[in-house]
Amino acid sequence: MRYYFSKILNENFDNAIQKVADALKAEGFGILTEIDIKVTLKKKLDVDFYNYKILGACNPPFAYKALLAEDKIGTMLPCNVIVQEKVPGQIEVSAVDPAASMQAIENKDLQDIAIEIRTRLQKVIEAL
Repeated sequence: MRYYFSKILNENFDNAIQKVADALKAEGFGILTEIDIKVTLKKKLDVDFYNYKILGACNPPFAYKALLAEDKIGTMLPCNVIVQEKVPGQIEVSAVDPAASMQAIENKDLQDIAIEIRTRLQKVIEAL
């Protein structure tokens, strides 16, 4: 099973970030965290890296349901979406497949929530 959904955009990097944020919002997600890997690697290791951001997306009602169903699920929250530009002007957006990442957890209620979040994240990627 693939652990992510992905799509290539022919777009400016900053515009792609905004499109992803808008698509996430349309599906009920907010961005809790934004990690700029390029800046972090330059600062910590003094290496150059291409544009790469990790967006920590959260849908509060579903996060709450997941936490009620499985108290250790916080180890897998929020849902990560990455935006990377290996080739200038060609942006790859990838989102985690929560159903795949939670496959090892034997909790029917949690699996149902993961399937719903999977559907919403697929819609985010398709909307781009």
